[in-house]
Amino acid sequence: MPCVRSCFAIRSRKSGHERQRAHREEGVLLDREACDLTGLKPHVLRYWETQFDVLHPTKNRAGNRVFRPKEIELIFLVKHLLYEEKYTIEGARRRLQEMRQAGELEEEKQEVLEPEFLAGMKSELQDLLEMLTPVERQTPE
Repeated sequence: MPCVRSCFAIRSRKSGHERQRAHREEGVLLDREACDLTGLKPHVLRYWETQFDVLHPTKNRAGNRVFRPKEIELIFLVKHLLYEEKYTIEGARRRLQEMRQAGELEEEKQEVLEPEFLAGMKSELQDLLEMLTPVERQTPE
């Protein structure tokens, strides 16, 4: 049976890129990646973590916050409640609590995520179209 220390030593020998690749395969996002995906600034996420008890990302060994898919979904739901439904922080906190008690949280997350996903996909496809569209050259007269 291998020693626990040797397992950590082997893991620590991985390069930064290998660890990032492993995180992505596990569906784990680091702070900056979560911000890029959700369109929020890091200080906003950190503040929301203090205000909403459902948002509590774990930290890796380096002390960086890591977000799992469930937490990303909750971030999108909180963003929807605050920015689109115009809830206050306190109102959004109460609404989340109501959804949890009624068992509606998963359903509500899916309703919020679908348009977010489609909007992101549309934006990425438009960017791809721009990259693939040849630039017309003007000929001098």
